[in-house]
Amino acid sequence: MTFNQILEKIKTYDTIIIHRHQRPDPDAIGSQIGLRELIRTNFPDKKVLAVGVNEPTLTWIAEMDQVSDSDYMRALVIVTDTANTPRIDDDRYSMGDFLIKIDHHPNDDVYGDLVHVDTSASSASEIITDWALTTGLKFSDFAASVLYNGIVGDTGRFLYPATTSKTMQIAAHLREYDFDFSAMARKMDSFPMKIAKLQGYVFDHLEVDDNGAARVLLTRQTLKDFDVTDAETSAIVGTPGKIDSVESWAIFVEQEEGYFRVRLRSKSAIINEIAKRHEGGGHPLASGANSYSLEENDQIYQEMKDLLAK
Repeated sequence: MTFNQILEKIKTYDTIIIHRHQRPDPDAIGSQIGLRELIRTNFPDKKVLAVGVNEPTLTWIAEMDQVSDSDYMRALVIVTDTANTPRIDDDRYSMGDFLIKIDHHPNDDVYGDLVHVDTSASSASEIITDWALTTGLKFSDFAASVLYNGIVGDTGRFLYPATTSKTMQIAAHLREYDFDFSAMARKMDSFPMKIAKLQGYVFDHLEVDDNGAARVLLTRQTLKDFDVTDAETSAIVGTPGKIDSVESWAIFVEQEEGYFRVRLRSKSAIINEIAKRHEGGGHPLASGANSYSLEENDQIYQEMKDLLAK
């Protein structure tokens, strides 16, 4: 069983370095830091490090460790919540002695010496928790809190279709530990006034066709006008879906380099195949892609409209 194989590999190494994807969300940090804390709690003599750029909007969950190149010598490297290698935060992931992939996205990029991918799981944090419960590991309160946070984040507070009875059982187990889940929920549900104003802009500028395909463009000037970063726009990804007539939507965010980061979401129609055609991928109902022109933006939106028209 892969779970036991992962545990045996961890037992073998004195240094474990854990990566996750770029531009992290609560599940990326939750699975990464949750795994770090589980290993530290159960194997206190091991050196366990979490690597990556600190995302300012999420440092309230946890912060990353300082990791040197020498740490990778004879180290076990584990990558969580990352579907493909270009998205791994910090390309030193390949410098270790052995690489493990733990993920819940479709396994289109099969990297690593040992792979555990469960697309039926709501989140990587659910998988890490399931692994720890299955192998009989002890939890700390902090590990439970970040893993719970990751599950809540990737299930949209248990609203998304990926939420299963197993998800709820695992979340219930984590809630047995001592952490302020109400404060965490308030933190996840709150945002500054500038994000509230950006939400108003999205509603005002959202284009919706007769079948419920929607899109909005956030240019560099728009981001500047609202004083928001690209990372902060993640707070409005779900905004178009609040409208009952919207079925699928795309948010095009212009990057400093001139291309567009495309966030695709859907209530029922499968949109990750559209993402794959534009340098992206992800879950059937939540994906990301890249666009390199306004014309490609139009093409992506047309593909969404064609999909819903069927």
